[in-house]
Amino acid sequence: MVEESKRTLAYICPSCRQAVIAERSVFQLAASANAIPCPCGKSALRVEMMGDRVKLTVPCLFCESDHTVACSSKAFLHEKTLAFACAASGLDCCYAGEEAPVFAAMKRLEEAVDKLERDAGEKGAFLDELVMHEVLSELKEIAQRDGISCACGSRKWKLQVNYSSIDLFCADCGAAMRIPAATASDIDDICCRNTMVIHGK
Repeated sequence: MVEESKRTLAYICPSCRQAVIAERSVFQLAASANAIPCPCGKSALRVEMMGDRVKLTVPCLFCESDHTVACSSKAFLHEKTLAFACAASGLDCCYAGEEAPVFAAMKRLEEAVDKLERDAGEKGAFLDELVMHEVLSELKEIAQRDGISCACGSRKWKLQVNYSSIDLFCADCGAAMRIPAATASDIDDICCRNTMVIHGK
């Protein structure tokens, strides 16, 4: 018997601040709109498959309202992990994908949220100035080795620094890649990389 393909979905409830992680089979997701409620009953992630698009309504911890995001069904069903971010804070608010990468991403997000709450009274330019500085300097070293490229073949790129992440954009095809820069594990992740490939749209 062929094992049914599954997707893991995760977010942090804005009301009780606990991580909500659930697994759904592709059949369940395709059959009808799905709601993944928090046990506290005050929030729910909604997923709706509409042909070649997937629409998600995501409760956001940071601006305490729901975001509606969409992506291709292909990406939603096949990518290892997809991250959807809050435009206001630059921090991720939802993950979808394979179980292990989603759990790892969620762990990092919980660390970032803990840090945010600890440092609430002293908001600087970045969630963690030291982490951002380290990640930017590692990125600079990769760039000096000509190690940044796009899957389209281009080596021309632009950079945008956010509150807790850095976005790389391909100057030719417009593809984007987000590099987290909020916790110590984000430094570890980039330290062991010699190259960065921005994957096409």
